[in-house]
Amino acid sequence: MGTKLIAYLIYLPVALGLTWYVAKMLFRNSRVFMIDIFRGKEDIALSTNKLFEVGFYLFNVGFALMILKIDQELAGYQIMVEALSIKIGAFAIYMGFLLFFNLYMFFRGRRASRAAQQQQAVKIDFK
Repeated sequence: MGTKLIAYLIYLPVALGLTWYVAKMLFRNSRVFMIDIFRGKEDIALSTNKLFEVGFYLFNVGFALMILKIDQELAGYQIMVEALSIKIGAFAIYMGFLLFFNLYMFFRGRRASRAAQQQQAVKIDFK
Protein backbone atom coordinates (compact mmCIF):
# COMPACT_ATOMS: atom_id res chain seq x y z
CA MET A 1 0.00 0.00 0.00
CA GLY A 2 1.43 3.38 -1.02
CA THR A 3 2.01 6.24 1.36
CA LYS A 4 -0.57 8.42 -0.46
CA LEU A 5 -3.27 5.84 0.09
CA ILE A 6 -2.30 5.57 3.76
CA ALA A 7 -2.40 9.36 4.03
CA TYR A 8 -5.89 9.45 2.54
CA LEU A 9 -7.01 6.67 4.88
CA ILE A 10 -5.78 8.75 7.81
CA TYR A 11 -6.99 12.15 6.59
CA LEU A 12 -10.58 11.20 5.80
CA PRO A 13 -11.55 9.79 9.21
CA VAL A 14 -9.77 12.62 11.01
CA ALA A 15 -11.46 15.34 8.91
CA LEU A 16 -14.87 13.68 9.13
CA GLY A 17 -14.48 13.02 12.85
CA LEU A 18 -13.44 16.61 13.48
CA THR A 19 -16.46 17.82 11.50
CA TRP A 20 -18.77 15.54 13.49
CA TYR A 21 -17.32 16.62 16.85
CA VAL A 22 -17.47 20.36 16.12
CA ALA A 23 -21.01 20.09 14.73
CA LYS A 24 -22.25 18.17 17.77
CA MET A 25 -20.70 20.66 20.20
CA LEU A 26 -21.86 23.71 18.26
CA PHE A 27 -25.42 22.68 17.63
CA ARG A 28 -26.05 21.07 21.01
CA ASN A 29 -24.93 24.25 22.74
CA SER A 30 -26.57 26.63 20.25
CA ARG A 31 -30.01 25.27 21.14
CA VAL A 32 -30.34 27.86 23.91
CA PHE A 33 -29.47 30.71 21.54
CA MET A 34 -31.97 29.52 18.95
CA ILE A 35 -34.79 29.27 21.50
CA ASP A 36 -33.96 32.78 22.68
CA ILE A 37 -33.78 34.13 19.13
CA PHE A 38 -37.16 32.59 18.29
CA ARG A 39 -38.66 33.91 21.57
CA GLY A 40 -39.35 30.56 23.16
CA LYS A 41 -40.90 28.94 20.09
CA GLU A 42 -39.02 25.72 20.65
CA ASP A 43 -40.32 23.81 17.62
CA ILE A 44 -39.18 26.49 15.15
CA ALA A 45 -35.91 27.04 17.00
CA LEU A 46 -34.99 23.35 17.04
CA SER A 47 -36.01 22.84 13.41
CA THR A 48 -33.93 25.81 12.32
CA ASN A 49 -31.00 24.60 14.41
CA LYS A 50 -31.24 21.16 12.78
CA LEU A 51 -31.28 22.70 9.30
CA PHE A 52 -28.19 24.75 10.17
CA GLU A 53 -26.53 21.57 11.40
CA VAL A 54 -27.23 19.76 8.12
CA GLY A 55 -25.86 22.72 6.18
CA PHE A 56 -22.79 22.78 8.42
CA TYR A 57 -22.15 19.08 7.68
CA LEU A 58 -22.62 19.52 3.94
CA PHE A 59 -20.38 22.57 3.80
CA ASN A 60 -17.57 21.05 5.86
CA VAL A 61 -17.62 17.53 4.45
CA GLY A 62 -17.68 19.05 0.97
CA PHE A 63 -14.70 21.25 1.80
CA ALA A 64 -12.80 18.35 3.40
CA LEU A 65 -13.33 16.27 0.26
CA MET A 66 -12.48 19.18 -2.02
CA ILE A 67 -9.04 19.62 -0.40
CA LEU A 68 -8.39 15.87 -0.20
CA LYS A 69 -5.81 15.72 -2.97
CA ILE A 70 -2.17 15.58 -1.88
CA ASP A 71 -0.03 17.02 -4.66
CA GLN A 72 3.43 16.31 -3.33
CA GLU A 73 5.19 12.97 -3.64
CA LEU A 74 5.22 11.19 -0.29
CA ALA A 75 8.61 9.48 -0.41
CA GLY A 76 8.48 8.28 3.19
CA TYR A 77 6.44 8.20 6.35
CA GLN A 78 8.01 11.35 7.75
CA ILE A 79 7.00 13.35 4.67
CA MET A 80 3.54 11.77 4.84
CA VAL A 81 3.10 12.80 8.49
CA GLU A 82 4.30 16.33 7.69
CA ALA A 83 1.90 16.61 4.74
CA LEU A 84 -0.96 15.32 6.88
CA SER A 85 -0.16 17.75 9.68
CA ILE A 86 -0.38 20.66 7.26
CA LYS A 87 -3.61 19.41 5.68
CA ILE A 88 -5.34 18.50 8.95
CA GLY A 89 -4.03 21.61 10.68
CA ALA A 90 -5.35 23.86 7.91
CA PHE A 91 -8.71 22.08 8.06
CA ALA A 92 -8.82 22.54 11.85
CA ILE A 93 -8.06 26.27 11.50
CA TYR A 94 -10.79 26.55 8.86
CA MET A 95 -13.22 24.77 11.21
CA GLY A 96 -12.24 27.16 14.01
CA PHE A 97 -12.99 30.18 11.85
CA LEU A 98 -16.31 28.66 10.83
CA LEU A 99 -17.15 27.93 14.47
CA PHE A 100 -16.50 31.54 15.47
CA PHE A 101 -18.50 32.77 12.46
CA ASN A 102 -21.45 30.65 13.60
CA LEU A 103 -21.13 31.98 17.15
CA TYR A 104 -21.05 35.52 15.78
CA MET A 105 -24.23 34.84 13.84
CA PHE A 106 -25.94 33.38 16.91
CA PHE A 107 -25.01 36.41 19.03
CA ARG A 108 -26.10 38.74 16.24
CA GLY A 109 -29.46 36.97 15.98
CA ARG A 110 -29.86 37.09 19.74
CA ARG A 111 -29.10 40.82 19.80
CA ALA A 112 -31.64 41.47 17.02
CA SER A 113 -34.25 39.39 18.84
CA ARG A 114 -33.73 41.30 22.08
CA ALA A 115 -33.90 44.64 20.27
CA ALA A 116 -37.21 43.59 18.70
CA GLN A 117 -38.54 42.55 22.11
CA GLN A 118 -37.57 45.91 23.59
CA GLN A 119 -39.27 47.76 20.73
CA GLN A 120 -42.39 45.70 21.26
CA ALA A 121 -42.30 46.45 25.01
CA VAL A 122 -41.99 50.18 24.29
CA LYS A 123 -44.98 50.04 21.92
CA ILE A 124 -47.04 48.27 24.55
CA ASP A 125 -46.12 50.90 27.17
CA PHE A 126 -47.32 53.75 24.91
CA LYS A 127 -50.73 52.15 24.28
